[in-house]
Amino acid sequence: MKTRDIFFGVDAKLRSGWRFSVFVIFYGLISFFLSLVSAPFLFSLAMDESMPRYLPFAVGGFFGLAPAILIGWLCGKLLEGLPFRALGVWFTGGWLKHLIIGSLIGALTLGIAVAIGVVFGNLDFSFNSAETSAITQTLLSSLLVFGVAAAFEEALFRGYILQTFARSGLAWLAIILTSVFFGAVHLGNPNAGLLSTLNTALAGVWFGVAYLKTRDLWFVWGLHLMWNWTQGAIFGIEVSGLTEIVHSPLLKESDHGPAWLTGENYGIEASIACTIALIVSTIVIYFMPLLKPSEEMRKLSEPGA
Repeated sequence: MKTRDIFFGVDAKLRSGWRFSVFVIFYGLISFFLSLVSAPFLFSLAMDESMPRYLPFAVGGFFGLAPAILIGWLCGKLLEGLPFRALGVWFTGGWLKHLIIGSLIGALTLGIAVAIGVVFGNLDFSFNSAETSAITQTLLSSLLVFGVAAAFEEALFRGYILQTFARSGLAWLAIILTSVFFGAVHLGNPNAGLLSTLNTALAGVWFGVAYLKTRDLWFVWGLHLMWNWTQGAIFGIEVSGLTEIVHSPLLKESDHGPAWLTGENYGIEASIACTIALIVSTIVIYFMPLLKPSEEMRKLSEPGA
């Protein structure tokens, strides 16, 4: 084997493993720089009691989202000769349909998990007695925060990293790789455990399959956003163990376990109910004939693009 063959494939492009490495290195460098620059600002937001508690989450999510899109675009352009549209975040054919369907399936999948917890566990809900204005403000502010957070995580995990491997015919390897990373980064969340981590990794597979069906990030973003928003703002459940984002949800949750079935302090994501819902939803998405990429996105994302 020639030395050149270690770095370049038969298409004369840098091999996907090296492209992945380039993305990770530059994303890490820019993220580190942004964290240094933004740390005083984020700290001041967190310490200012007059500021909404969700604001640091939104700002932090944006500082993660921006470099994920920027570096993903530059890597696609410079290493593979691809336009910005290839990243799947532009208004390409079918984007609105994918977003709507993804949002509906995301909310429905969360609803299935909750229904299992209610029927077979000690999980129930009651309407929040807080003022209507407080509930409305929570619904809107949490939609913003969860929207930015979901966009950041999808641009990072199902963006260039997954896509560049998919263009080398290694989509499933990339899904497994990114799903493991996705589960690992949530280990630091409050009350995280083995089941919550496994379910988060399973959610990574769910999102990865969703990307393969449409080859854009609109469908995946809709899934992710509405899973989190419905979970926190509607049902009042902890979202990956976090409670700071949602203050006055529409419903109040009462969870008395068992923990393996309802998730208790981490939320429904740490339960078998979540596992079942994600598996069912992944299978449905995989076989759903309504979902397919536009011809443009198919050409930009298939091997040899």
